[in-house]
Amino acid sequence: MQLKASDTKKFHNGQEIPLVGLGVWKMENEREAVDAIQVAVDAGYRAIDTAKVYENEDFVGRAIRETGIPRADLTITSKLWNADHGYDETLRAFDTSLKKLQLDYLDLYLIHWPVSSYKDSWRAMERLYSEGLIKSIGVSNFHQHHLENLFTTANEKPVIDQIEMHPLLSQKPLRAYLESQDIVHEAWSPLAKGGELLNNPVLTAIAETKGLTVAQVILRWHLNNGSVIIPKSVTPERIRSNFDVFHFDLSDGDMEKIDALNADKRTGSDPDSEAFLARTWN
Repeated sequence: MQLKASDTKKFHNGQEIPLVGLGVWKMENEREAVDAIQVAVDAGYRAIDTAKVYENEDFVGRAIRETGIPRADLTITSKLWNADHGYDETLRAFDTSLKKLQLDYLDLYLIHWPVSSYKDSWRAMERLYSEGLIKSIGVSNFHQHHLENLFTTANEKPVIDQIEMHPLLSQKPLRAYLESQDIVHEAWSPLAKGGELLNNPVLTAIAETKGLTVAQVILRWHLNNGSVIIPKSVTPERIRSNFDVFHFDLSDGDMEKIDALNADKRTGSDPDSEAFLARTWN
């Protein structure tokens, strides 16, 4: 599959998103976050993914201003947190995020998790979208049944569903459904949490044969599956390496070996689990 670093994925509303972005989850130190984003931009990244709950939107805003990259050339994503669901609450939460980022608009705003009254939240997001304050609206961690429920009242269809996806959790049924609905799938935690995959013998063998890192092999697997990816790192070498995934490809045999690692194993939360549903949010 021939891909270039400048390639994007087009949404059904005509907007686009770069194939590789920088995730900034757990970047809680301002200097660390600003430096990581600068390294990423210098390496070629043009998408940054944050969220209210990450508590670093103000750091991201500062980094954006310091990069020297024209705002129109960047794709900035943030997300509505679970405690802020509801029509009026969503409008207030979005306004707060925009002010922290010190931006005039967001390229992409997502419902972070399908909890509480997400239909009311979606109506508010549709309003913000119609007013031009958000270029595109989408969801995160939505299963098929959540989307089908949303469709019963939505006037706008989400452009993207940001889901946990990696070789241990390939999400083939959900990806097939999203593709049937012309909704882009974006992988959060594309390398899986905990580092288990980075020592996997199958992945290690493929990486050694090609002179690559295991992370590069996994990220290319994602791209060949049509995913948008947002790997997170604060280490300059890894930030650059995670973007350097366009100079090689994986064979059909490589893809099949990696596909076979699927165990439907989550390293994050499942929004349908009893433990998740029993939680309270603040």
